[in-house]
Amino acid sequence: MSSYRQPGVVLTDRRFTVPLDHSDPGGEQIEVYGREAVATSRAGEELPWLVYLEGGPGFGARRFVGTEAWLGRALRDYRVLLLDQRGTGRSTPANRQTLPLRGGPREQADYLAHFRSDAIVRDCELIRPQLTGGAPWTVLGQSFGGFCAVRYLSSAPEGLAAVLITGGLPSLDAHADDVYRAAYPRIERKVAAHYARYPQDVERARAIAAHLAEHRPESAGHRLTPEGFQSLGIMLGSGSGSHQLHYLLENAFVRTPGGTELSDAFQEAMRTAASFAGHPLYALLHEAIYGQGERPTAWAAERVRAEFPQFDAATALAGDGPVLFTGETIHPWHFDVDPALRPLRETAELLARRTDWPALYDPERLAVNEVPVAAAVYHDDMYVDTGDSLRTAAAIRGLRTWVTNEYEHDGVRAGGPRVLDRLLALVRDEA
Repeated sequence: MSSYRQPGVVLTDRRFTVPLDHSDPGGEQIEVYGREAVATSRAGEELPWLVYLEGGPGFGARRFVGTEAWLGRALRDYRVLLLDQRGTGRSTPANRQTLPLRGGPREQADYLAHFRSDAIVRDCELIRPQLTGGAPWTVLGQSFGGFCAVRYLSSAPEGLAAVLITGGLPSLDAHADDVYRAAYPRIERKVAAHYARYPQDVERARAIAAHLAEHRPESAGHRLTPEGFQSLGIMLGSGSGSHQLHYLLENAFVRTPGGTELSDAFQEAMRTAASFAGHPLYALLHEAIYGQGERPTAWAAERVRAEFPQFDAATALAGDGPVLFTGETIHPWHFDVDPALRPLRETAELLARRTDWPALYDPERLAVNEVPVAAAVYHDDMYVDTGDSLRTAAAIRGLRTWVTNEYEHDGVRAGGPRVLDRLLALVRDEA
């Protein structure tokens, strides 16, 4: 362990060894990293623990500076563990560089099947007694971290003092097809709202998509395509995302001696926004987080998109309609255009075909839950269906919701202390 300081906080690096496959505890081991944070003024005190589970899948825990955002509020009451879930951040990495160590695509896919919420929760249950001496801790789950928290309630509620969920109440039984069938209309509403706010972006987006369709440029090995451009709509699910997208589009073109071209600045910004180099597990496992039972996910977002032809860029460009952005959807072509994913194309295909996903949630256990739970549900969340979230909230005994349109999906980041305050008040009242 090594400790160091930032303004107002003492940080300690912690590393834990866990089984790759929890059904084989004596088998291969991997490392999971967590950053402990405690307020400088309380560093010597015995405090209850809160573990933070980041959204994703595939993202390490947020790297805070000092006591920014919600962390400062949490540190008033807790010692916090910012956990890099397996395969992310400083935990044993899983990416195009490391996965060939496993062998070929089949071995890689079998390895990655151990990186869903069920394994993440079992990691937590091995880590918890090492830190708390066996006492239960509080979980704060953002987005996919909330999915993990519901799995925690289903499989190991004895480890939980309380659960706080922000934008992350999953359907307990929806197939990936159902998830995306509900998602595309939400995305379309977000795009319509963006174009209403910035009507000049309608023609800008058409011009960019048309240029990409004709020229297919590359930026640092990343092929820039109309479909990749559409995927920038993922920005529209955050509080400031519409504005960020607008600023990205406004300087897309420059005049050159050879005519009008996409600017280097735009191409680099698009490549950066569209690349999965920093979070490849997001692309590899995004549909797998919905897998339960024998039915494969089978590129659900791609198949379901055919039911919504208005999202087809070529059709939009052939007519006079707007080019619609997409959002939190993963498609086979991602593994063709992105150099961070290209070597993993066959691995992704095998995961999409997989038919032996274990169940993630236990409705019967959730129905008799005794752990205090509070969840922020964002009224028009682009990423997680509000209807699904409310149905799940009703299925978990004692869960209290705060339904709000004040924040988008990133409310725990944007709202910080206020959001955490509200959820803590709800669980403490329930307790």
